Amino acid sequence: MNLYGELHRFIPALAALYGARIAEVPIRNTPRSSGGSHYGLGRTFRVMFDIFTVWFLLKYFTRPMHFFGKWGLASAGLGAGLLAWLAGLKIWTGQDIIQEHGPLIAVGGLALVTGVILFCTGLLGEVLTRTYFESQGRRIYAVREIRTKREQRAADGAR
Repeated sequence: MNLYGELHRFIPALAALYGARIAEVPIRNTPRSSGGSHYGLGRTFRVMFDIFTVWFLLKYFTRPMHFFGKWGLASAGLGAGLLAWLAGLKIWTGQDIIQEHGPLIAVGGLALVTGVILFCTGLLGEVLTRTYFESQGRRIYAVREIRTKREQRAADGAR
């Protein structure tokens, strides 16, 4: 298991990502013999970023498009809808939308472009994920046991 940055704090969560079984082992803490803790407020932000990284890896490691695609479609849909509404306003009422709704046009365009970028990021993530797994010779999933239909019926009957 590769640990980057300060991800050593989350070894149990990362090990579970690789299919390990986790158990607690009781230990006895000894009091600090000298010195004090170096854990301060500045370190808290790094831990929060690491927590977000672990959460993202656990949830979306094999399917980044589910994360980026959702937000990309939402943003692009909002931007396209806003721009379509403004275009309709211009066509049917003849209003000078640039004069009256200039910032709204900018927001719509920005949302549309942001959505396309997020969607493309998801596609790129999918390609990178597949390339990673194929180059490492790894599977996205692990099969613990393969049963025939006869073995499955016997196991179900024993319950």
